[in-house]
Amino acid sequence: MKAFLITLLAMAISTASYAADNLVLVTIDGLRWQEVFNGYDPELIDHEKYTENKQQLIERFGGKSVEEKRKQLLPFLWSTVEKKGTLAGNRHKNSLANITNGWWFSYPGYNEILTGRADPTINSNDPVPNSNITFLEWLNRNPHFKDHVAVFGSWGAFSAIINRERSGVFINAGLEAADWPRLSQRARFLNELQEQLPVFWPDVRPDAFTWGLAKEYLIQKKPRVLYIALGETDDFAHDEQYHQYLDSAHRSDAILADLWETLQSIEGYRDNTNLIITVDHGRGNAAEAWPHHASGPALTQYFGKADHPHKDGIPGSDEIWLATLGPDFKRFGELSSGPTLYQNQVAATALQLLELNPMDFHREAGPVMASLLKEK
Repeated sequence: MKAFLITLLAMAISTASYAADNLVLVTIDGLRWQEVFNGYDPELIDHEKYTENKQQLIERFGGKSVEEKRKQLLPFLWSTVEKKGTLAGNRHKNSLANITNGWWFSYPGYNEILTGRADPTINSNDPVPNSNITFLEWLNRNPHFKDHVAVFGSWGAFSAIINRERSGVFINAGLEAADWPRLSQRARFLNELQEQLPVFWPDVRPDAFTWGLAKEYLIQKKPRVLYIALGETDDFAHDEQYHQYLDSAHRSDAILADLWETLQSIEGYRDNTNLIITVDHGRGNAAEAWPHHASGPALTQYFGKADHPHKDGIPGSDEIWLATLGPDFKRFGELSSGPTLYQNQVAATALQLLELNPMDFHREAGPVMASLLKEK
């Protein structure tokens, strides 16, 4: 009887009708929920090792309240998304969002987002082709989505995470130039400029190029599903540059604003696109741990049992946040309380919004974030 009821529920989910035909997923690597919901961290902005130009940062991103500070730092999230969508993950208001994988760093996190499952065997950031099938690859096998799925990432490892060779998904990541047919003049310019600038991190480019090329592709090719993976915030944090991390977070918000404005300016995307924004992992919630993120097993794997003080991992590394916007999402604004949301629910939610049954993708994937979706 129980199995029968589950089958009926799955059928009901699969036949739900949604308004939007398109989906955009954006991840911002390692951007903490603390900055998203509170603005800059006073302890970190006062930290001589991590922060330069403190007074300028306070003038740009300061305010008399947490609400003012966060809006100065992330104006799109705290104007458009707060008014028309939902933000989840403010632990001070008992809104919880977590990862489920046991590693608490990037490749395992992106795999969990894109496959709906934690894979314990993915235990490094090495660009090894993913043996798991992402929901993007699964969509690309569907005749209705074939060649209408695209990925733009600042980190070159996305070619492996989504397994470019097997999946057939269009991917532009890392230091790659744009290479689709009939490139626009702006895309050609971005290719030239990218070659002329210094490389700041191995196989990672500035987010401006990732969004710039994604925007040109969006306008020209009009994919139904687009994944944009921004990366600067995490790299600047690992470089122990809090001032750069804040500036990068602010630029990421500007990219989100430009993305949404672009979508609303194009026939076929206007009022016809759902947007999900999230992160691959959290990071340390104390000043000295802020540059880092890892679980206890990850630290043991890399440093040995005797060489690190955090046997249970760096606190805060498994804490994430997410935001939703679009015609099929409820408008909660900033969530207070509610069910805990998990990273492994993104894939199923994306598929549900595209009117596909997540159970057909993978029966062990995390469930749909039904509390955030409008009832049909």
